[in-house]
Amino acid sequence: MSGIDPLEHFSRQLEEAAAQLRGGELEPEQAARLVEECARLAGDAAGELDRRVRLAADPPPPPPGPTDQ
Repeated sequence: MSGIDPLEHFSRQLEEAAAQLRGGELEPEQAARLVEECARLAGDAAGELDRRVRLAADPPPPPPGPTDQ
């Protein structure tokens, strides 16, 4: 997934899964597995959002200046 925004990746996967579910061609067991995968993807996306919020709330300290040695 390097080079790809993780949220974009999760979003695309969820959209593809939703299209499959709406298509109505899956067996019940397949649909159930896909719903579980959607739940996992949503959890991963939530974790990524949480990580980004924490990074934005706690920016790293500035690098030491010449007088901070």
